Amino acid sequence: MNPYEMILRPVDTEKTRFLASEQGKYTFEVHPGANKIELKRAFEEVFDVDVVNVHVMIMPAKSTRLRGRRRSIRRSPWKKAIFTVAEGQRLDIFGGV
Repeated sequence: MNPYEMILRPVDTEKTRFLASEQGKYTFEVHPGANKIELKRAFEEVFDVDVVNVHVMIMPAKSTRLRGRRRSIRRSPWKKAIFTVAEGQRLDIFGGV
């Protein structure tokens, strides 16, 4: 699989920005069929950094209701990975973090 197909998008929240700036941990939504070894190689190839550790988790599906209606929407489950880069290396994905 192409490395650019494995790493889908960064997860941009307040907590992920803090982890990126303080601890060098970057959170991304990844392909559901990829494992830790493939994700580590893909991340190192795409961003040209050394990855020390990878944590992978599957986020559960969520149901929400539309406002004022009896219709509910189900969001599908997705997979995210937290990449820890080597000391002294940074990514500039959040614009100056």
